[in-house]
Amino acid sequence: MIIGVGLDQRLGLSIEEYAALSSPAIEHGFESIWTNSMAVPDAFHVCSAWSLGTQALVGAPIRTGIAVIPAPKSWRLESLANQAATIGQIAKGNFVLGIGTGGAGEEYWAGTGMPNRPISVMRDYVTILRRLFAGGEVDYDGQAIQLHHARLAQSTPGVPVYLAALGPQMLELAGEVADGVCLNWASPDQISWSDRQIRIGASRAGRQRDELTMSMYVRVCIDEDVEAARRAFCTQVLTYGLRRPGVDATLSYRGHFGRMGFDDLLVDLENRRDQGTPFRELVDLVPDEFLNRVGYFGPAQGAPERFAELSQGLDEAIVRIITARKGIQPIIEAMDALTPEKIRAQSV
Repeated sequence: MIIGVGLDQRLGLSIEEYAALSSPAIEHGFESIWTNSMAVPDAFHVCSAWSLGTQALVGAPIRTGIAVIPAPKSWRLESLANQAATIGQIAKGNFVLGIGTGGAGEEYWAGTGMPNRPISVMRDYVTILRRLFAGGEVDYDGQAIQLHHARLAQSTPGVPVYLAALGPQMLELAGEVADGVCLNWASPDQISWSDRQIRIGASRAGRQRDELTMSMYVRVCIDEDVEAARRAFCTQVLTYGLRRPGVDATLSYRGHFGRMGFDDLLVDLENRRDQGTPFRELVDLVPDEFLNRVGYFGPAQGAPERFAELSQGLDEAIVRIITARKGIQPIIEAMDALTPEKIRAQSV
C-alpha cells in the first residue's frame, strides 16, 4: 500500500507554505502528496511547486495528486487536459488527476450547463481525458459530450485519471473506465463494499481489479487537546454529511453516510438545524461512534494503529490532515505521528 499525505485547502496555507511542506513530507517518508481543489492557491500550481521542490531535494519529483477536481462545474475538457498534461510534464509522469462531479441534484447540474446524467457525464470526461493523454487525435460522440479533432499539442509522459465515486453506479463506472478511484469518508466495511462494486464494473469491461488503484483520504486530527481535535474533526464531517434543505438525501455524501447506517442521526441533526439549532451545538450532539468509523482524532499515541485499521483494503491511503490549531507546526506533528513506517509497523 502506498501511504501519502494530504494537505487540505482548509488549512489556509499560502503557496509558499505548501511548497515548504514538501521537505518534511519527504523526510517523514511519505510516498505521495495530495491536495484538493477548492480555492486559492490553485491545486495545479501547488502540485507543480511540490514536483519542482522534491526534484531539487531528492533528484526526482514525488508522486503528487489532486483529489478531486469538480470537472463539470469548473473545466472544459480541452483546458483541463492541457493543464493536467503540463503538470504531468513537470512531474515527469508522477502526477495523478482525480475528477468528480462536484455536486448533485437538478439545481447543481443546471448550473454546470450539462445534463443531469452524472454517470454519462463522468464516463465521457474520464474516457476523453484518458484518450487525450494517450496521444493522437480524439473523436468522441458520448451520451453527454461530443468532441472532434481534439489533441494535445505536445506529448505527455502519461497522467492517470482517477474517478471520485461513492455510490454503486459511479464505483462500477470507475471499474470500467478509470485508472483509479478516489473514495472518501468511508469506514473499513464501506471500503470493502466499494471494492466489490469496482470489481463488478471492471469485470464488465474485461479488466482486472489490479489495473486500478483504490485511493482514499483518511482524515486525522492529531492534538493532545482531545476535545479541540474532536470539534475540528466533527466540523468537517458535518460539512460533508448534512444535506442542504431541499436536496435529495439519497445523493452525494448524504446518501453515502446514509448507506453506512447513519441516516437516522443525520435526519435528527438536519431537523434540529432547520429548527434553529446553531452548528456549534450540532457538533456537540454527534456521537463519537460515528466519528471513529470514518477517521481519527486525538493524541499521537494510538493514531498509527487506528489509521492502519481504517485503511484496510486500500491500494493508497492518504493521511488527510485536519488541525485544531493554525500554523505549520500542527501539520508537522501530524506527519510525525503518522509516518508510513509507523503505520506499516501496525500491520506486521
